[in-house]
Amino acid sequence: MSGRGRKAALPPAGHRSEPPLAPDGLVVTFTDKAGAKNEYDFAELPLSRPAQRSLATAFAAQSRGWTSNLTAQACWSRTGVFARFLSELDNPPDDLDGLSVAVLQSWRDANINTNTGRSRLNTVRGLLQRDPRLSAGPVAEELARRIPGATPSKQSYGQDERDQVMLAAQREFRSARLRISENTRLLERWQAGDVAEGSRDWKIGAVLDHIARTGDVPRTLRPSGQKAVTNYKLLGGSSTEKTWGRLFLTSGELTALAVLLTDRFGWNLSLYGRMPVPTTAPSAGERASVTYQVQVEKRRAGRGRWFSTENITDSGADSPGRLITQALEATAHGRALANRLAPGKDLLMVARAHQSGREYPDLDRPAPIRPLSFGVSDHMAKTWARNNGLPGSPFRRARRTTVTSEGRPLQHAQGTHESVYVLPDQHVQQSSRTIFEAGAHEALAHARAAVFGGQVTDKPDPEHEPTATVDCEDEDSSPWPDPSGGCRADFLLCLACPNAHVHPGHHPRLALLHQQILSLRSVMDDHTFHTRWNDHLLRLENLRDKVGPAAWKTAFARDDDTDRAVVQLLLKEDLAP
Repeated sequence: MSGRGRKAALPPAGHRSEPPLAPDGLVVTFTDKAGAKNEYDFAELPLSRPAQRSLATAFAAQSRGWTSNLTAQACWSRTGVFARFLSELDNPPDDLDGLSVAVLQSWRDANINTNTGRSRLNTVRGLLQRDPRLSAGPVAEELARRIPGATPSKQSYGQDERDQVMLAAQREFRSARLRISENTRLLERWQAGDVAEGSRDWKIGAVLDHIARTGDVPRTLRPSGQKAVTNYKLLGGSSTEKTWGRLFLTSGELTALAVLLTDRFGWNLSLYGRMPVPTTAPSAGERASVTYQVQVEKRRAGRGRWFSTENITDSGADSPGRLITQALEATAHGRALANRLAPGKDLLMVARAHQSGREYPDLDRPAPIRPLSFGVSDHMAKTWARNNGLPGSPFRRARRTTVTSEGRPLQHAQGTHESVYVLPDQHVQQSSRTIFEAGAHEALAHARAAVFGGQVTDKPDPEHEPTATVDCEDEDSSPWPDPSGGCRADFLLCLACPNAHVHPGHHPRLALLHQQILSLRSVMDDHTFHTRWNDHLLRLENLRDKVGPAAWKTAFARDDDTDRAVVQLLLKEDLAP
């Protein structure tokens, strides 16, 4: 099945996919999922011919698992750095089997301390390990050495930073949406014949109809060869907002919409170039709301797990689905024109390109259908940030902010959520300090409560009152006073009381009690044991440490019938204080 749920068409009879490696063994052709191709000529690398062919063979084999040209380009770039490193050696190897441990260690030392370098090490290692000549021996062991993971260079936004980014995006997209909505209403009135013929609105309506059908306003060719807006006085100027921008988003406005979507849903920048138009599903029992089914593509999840569907409901102004509704309204004319120019094109994120003749460098986004472009490139993101006075593309930081604030994985695995998004994030660490501090105080309080609270003495004091477990110095000053006077704690709780005194005469009974509580673990579920007996066990073990293991073991052999009877009553909770 295809990603949209349609049955995939079979290839023609006799179809054979072209191998990525050319017959000369030097040129690798990578074809992505959309059919876009890019060639990588290993003859350009400053290496001997055998080394070039070996790297090309490994590159071609590695490329079978890739899904995007961005991955291929990154691998090619890192391979070029490795080739230059080898070429600058005093004695460059003639082929990959001439690599030595010393050379690989030098390569590692030159790259291990930066994220970019570690990425190079991982990429080059993957290529070299595909060469069967490097599958065993010291070189193979060197290649198998662990490479530390990248240290996240992006942090989530603080509240003030996020507010600044979102305010810029909201202003730009809202202005565009209102402009397109106003002109759409006029166009619909003109098409319905509700505008007086010959009036200014009627003339503008005719221009809007031309824009909707062609993507541009009527233009007049000047003697200089330049094309000028024919009706610029009627339209109020020749700027984008006064001409084709009346019905289409600019690339900057589409970027602003993508920023808002990332902030709301945590979607990746690369997703927007391939996102189909959301479909609608009936909302059970709701007439005023609409539920959109949004297809999310996650190529890093692996083949067979690329696509998932998110249900997003528009039930009012503050609901998540309202942004989807607004995106559909703002891109309606762009999507309609795209479908006329290329029937079946149903992508959501479409803008009207400023320069229709400019070469298209981003092979991982759908190719433009002039004058339209699809998705948001990294260049567009950086340009938008620069135009709004922001330090760099906002998408990674906005996604990280959404993921950490949601507190759950969004289009990624639980392990990635914890190791990449949560644990390294400084804002998460800072906000967690109070939680960790409270937990530490609670643990300390529990630890203090689970130790023997009295005193260990060498002999009994005749003024102390014996209990089932200890001698009590003063029951009237008990931490657990009884309203009618005295102490209301059970005899096991005496072990936590500061008034308790334990002398050698108590040791046999307490050692036996310790053994009997331990035996309860095998016949009792963990929750019950932990709730009822664990603290008493910890206090006895703390007391054993104070008495000394040798004296405790000796005392255990001296218990008598009275000790055994008292311990049984304590375990059955039949002995009242």
